[in-house]
Formats: sequence, C-alpha cells, structure tokens
Amino acid sequence: MDFRSRAEITSTVQGVNAALAAAATLVAVSFALSTLDRWLRRGRPHDLAWSVSLALFATGAGALWWAETRGWSLGSFRLFYLCGAVLNVPWLALGTVYLLAGRAKGDVVRWWLVLLSGLSAGVVMFAPTRTGVSGKDLPTGKEVFGVAPRVLAATGSGVAALVIIFGALWSVYRLARHRAPAMQGVDRSAPSSARLVAGNLLIAVGTLVLSASGTVAGRLGKDRAFAVTLLIGIAVLFVGFLVASTTPRRAPVALRQRAA
Repeated sequence: MDFRSRAEITSTVQGVNAALAAAATLVAVSFALSTLDRWLRRGRPHDLAWSVSLALFATGAGALWWAETRGWSLGSFRLFYLCGAVLNVPWLALGTVYLLAGRAKGDVVRWWLVLLSGLSAGVVMFAPTRTGVSGKDLPTGKEVFGVAPRVLAATGSGVAALVIIFGALWSVYRLARHRAPAMQGVDRSAPSSARLVAGNLLIAVGTLVLSASGTVAGRLGKDRAFAVTLLIGIAVLFVGFLVASTTPRRAPVALRQRAA
C-alpha cells in the first residue's frame, strides 16, 4: 500500500468520525432544545436538569467534531473532557433524583451539583498538563492531566451512573411489589408508574452505552468509539426522557363512560 492510499484511508476515516461527531452534536442540540421547551411550558425540574445535561453532551460532541475537522488543541480537549467526561452524567442523574425523590430532595442535590460543576470547571480548565495536545488522535486524560481532573471524571461519572442505574432498578423493584416507583413528594401529575419505570430503564441503558466507549474503542478506535456511543447513547436517553416525562392522553369522556 503506497503513501497516497494510506493518506486517503486516513482522510476517509477522519471524515466518517467527523460526520458521526457532527450527528451526535446536532441530535444533542435538538434534544436539549426540546427538553428546554418542555421545562419552559411545564416547569418540571427534571426537564431542566436534562436540558443542562444534553447541552453538556452537545458541547462535548461539538468539541469532538471540531477536533476531527481541525485537529485537537489543549483548549478543545479541556472542553471535551469537562463536558463529556466530568459534568454531563451528574446532571443527567439529577433528573433521576427529581423523578424518584421529589423536588425538595432534588433541589438540595442541585445546589451541591452547581458547586461541584464550578469546582470542576476551574480544575479542568486550568489544571497543569503533562504534555501538549495536537493532531487528529484523541488523547486520554491520563496522558494529559494529573490526578485531580481524572479523579473528578471518575467520581462524577461513576457515582452519577450508579445513581441512574440504581434508580431504574429500584423503580422496577417497587413496581413489581405493587408500590409506587417513586418516593413521596414526587409531583402526582407525573406520568404513570409503568412509564416512569420504562423511562428510567431506557435512561440507564443510554448511560451504559455512553460508558461503553472504552470497550468499543478496542474495535473501532477511540475517536470512532466516542462518536458512535455519543450518538446512540443520546438517542436512547432522549427516548427515555420522552417515556418518563410524557403523560398519556386520557380517553375522551364519552369513551370512558361507555367503558364504565
């Protein structure tokens, strides 16, 4: 294989990676606007938490899109790491807390999360680096950062993912025992129990897909793995959001009377 053939293959691979990252960015932006519109119309706090999470997903995917097109820089990697590895899953988990634990407990978690987000932004954006960042290959946090940013990424995403997965399983367990899948204090105008459980399960699946980038990277490469898992994971998450937060339409009065 000559040099030109290798260059063409590399260019094609980078083009596909950029297209996948662009698709993930556009999907995340669309979903963020949708959940934000739902929050503006209904005022449900979990919609706002999901809007923030999806905006962070969109920013992380946008940084990946930029890097696949123009090449990585330290600034784009810091932004990708902050939004894509540290903050997005915790804000996603906040939506689960609001759905299952109610507004009062969710508000307490939200204020702590705001403080954590500010701390994380300061650490990741200004942390000293071990090496420069350049080229088209996605670097890893271990290659670039010291301990503090990596601890924030592992703790934030790991603990938040456990909250999402545990919340989904807890909802299933409660419903199987014919109990309400959410704690007292949750808005009773929320969707049905079955929808709440199904939505949380889909959100948990989407979270697992997003966390599978390391496994997928062994077959597709780091850049492709992040782009693919972002695109699929965000799509599954949004389906979960719609299922969990959409109230089924009630049958017309005449039909309900006839059924009775």
